[in-house]
Amino acid sequence: MLTDDARPNSSRAERRQAGGDTPGYVVVEGPIGIGKTSLARKLAKSFQCQLVLEEPEANPFLERFYQSRKHYALPTQLYFLFQRARQLQDLKQTDLFSPTRVADFLLEKDTLFAKVTLDDDEHRLYQQVYEQLSLDVPRPDLVIYLQAPVEVLMERIRKRGVAYERGMDQEYLQRIVDSYTAFFYRYDAAPLLIVNASEINFVDHDEDFRTLLEQVRKTRSGRHFFNPLSVARP
Repeated sequence: MLTDDARPNSSRAERRQAGGDTPGYVVVEGPIGIGKTSLARKLAKSFQCQLVLEEPEANPFLERFYQSRKHYALPTQLYFLFQRARQLQDLKQTDLFSPTRVADFLLEKDTLFAKVTLDDDEHRLYQQVYEQLSLDVPRPDLVIYLQAPVEVLMERIRKRGVAYERGMDQEYLQRIVDSYTAFFYRYDAAPLLIVNASEINFVDHDEDFRTLLEQVRKTRSGRHFFNPLSVARP
C-alpha cells in the first residue's frame, strides 16, 4: 500500500541539503509483533516522505491460515508474493527523482516465510512461481532489522489484539525468529542496521525514537549493531 501519510515533493539531494543525510529508500524488517509497521510510519512522518506498507488484512487466506496452517499455507504465501511484488514494481515506476521512501517489508522476506510454512512439494511449486516472476524491484539504501526474544513478541502480539493472531503459537513464532536470524546473518544486499528492540519503545517515547533516528542517519554502508538502552522514565 502506497500511502499519502507524507507525499514526497523534492529530490533526494534536496532533502539532504535541507535535513541532513536521509537515506533514499529505507526498509524496516523483523518478525511478527516487533513493531516494524509502527516504526516505518514514524520514520516516514519524520522524513516527510512516501510510506509503503504491507496489507496483511487484504489477504483473504490469512485468517484461515492461522486456523489451519497446513491447508492454507500455499494460497496465503502466493497471495503475499504477488501483492508484495506488485507494490514494489509500482514503487520502482514512480521513482522519477529518487525521493525518500520508507517501507515495512523486503520482498525477500516472502521466501523466508515460505520456507517455514510450506511443505516440500508446495515449496518447490512456490519457487517455480517466484523464479518466473522475473522481478526487478528497487534496492534499499538502508535496511533496519528489529530483533527481540519470542517472549517479548508474544506479549506485543497479545497487546495489539488482532483477532486472527490469537491462535499463534510460540513454536511457530520461534521458527520465524530463527529464519530471520539466519537470513540477516547472510544478508549483504544493502547497508544493514541490526537493532535490539527488546527494551526500547520507538513509537511512544520520542527520546527513544531520536536515539534510533540519529543512528539511521549515520548508517551508510556495511553492517552495524545498535543496542540502545531505553531512557529512564519516572
